[in-house]
Amino acid sequence: MARDLSVQIGSLTLKNPIIAASGCFGYGLEYAGSLDVSALGGVASKGLFLKEREGHPPPRIVETPSGMLNAIGLQGIGVHRYVAEKLPELRRLGVTNIVNICGTTLDEYCEVARVLSDHEGVAALELNISCPNIKEGGIQFGCSLTGTYDVVSAVRKVTTLPIIPKLTPNVTDVASFARASEEGGADAVSLVNTFLAMAIDVETRTPKLSNMLGGLSGPAIRPIAVRMVYECHQAVKLPIIGMGGIQSATDVIEFLIAGASAVQVGTANFVDPFIWTKLTDGLADYMDRHGIGRVSEITGSLRKNT
Repeated sequence: MARDLSVQIGSLTLKNPIIAASGCFGYGLEYAGSLDVSALGGVASKGLFLKEREGHPPPRIVETPSGMLNAIGLQGIGVHRYVAEKLPELRRLGVTNIVNICGTTLDEYCEVARVLSDHEGVAALELNISCPNIKEGGIQFGCSLTGTYDVVSAVRKVTTLPIIPKLTPNVTDVASFARASEEGGADAVSLVNTFLAMAIDVETRTPKLSNMLGGLSGPAIRPIAVRMVYECHQAVKLPIIGMGGIQSATDVIEFLIAGASAVQVGTANFVDPFIWTKLTDGLADYMDRHGIGRVSEITGSLRKNT
């Protein structure tokens, strides 16, 4: 049977629901020599501030049971270098380009959004208001309902591009932040970012990360992320991009059933850089086995136990 893997995220059409997650796929070009990046549903760029950023000193990645702890600190080349050095080639390759933007102030978020809005080849803006391992900006907005609304509504006024706030799981009620995003004018929400966590070297009694604290990702967080996607799907009408520990097509489908319209895959890319076709092929196989013509039919299709 014919099957349609395309999904709609506001005004943004993705050829399939599989997106490379921000921070785990560089700017997209790093993998262009190994796979067809245009075949992905989308690529969420490494986070961009207005200016270049060094990030934290090493060590800044630690493997944990069923997961990974990172404190990169949003190292990046800044938005102006990005549009000059990366965007032209991404545009040439036909990548569906979702740019993750950061700021320490409302004005910085807005200025980064303005710069990107002036250049062809940007499909959407993902607002990073949830990085747990920097002290300034982002997370301060993302852990406040008022701050979340303020960032979204401020960026909404300066761009016509789709806006997708990336929500933190490090709050008591993530659904309320999805509602604040919706009220601020978001086109969708993405969740979850990493969980604030810590690892200690017991021999030296020192933190394993230079920043002491970092963000936990990988399979260890997946059941919690699925629960949060489900809660947000019950609370808002916005499309949801789910993420957190996806390693297989079954994981993708679980997020879709919980209420996601699309997913992002991050940590698994470090384990298997060629995971992408395995995910889309597995999703297509599931659709064939269950007689599903459009992948959107899976979204929010959870059946309650009787």
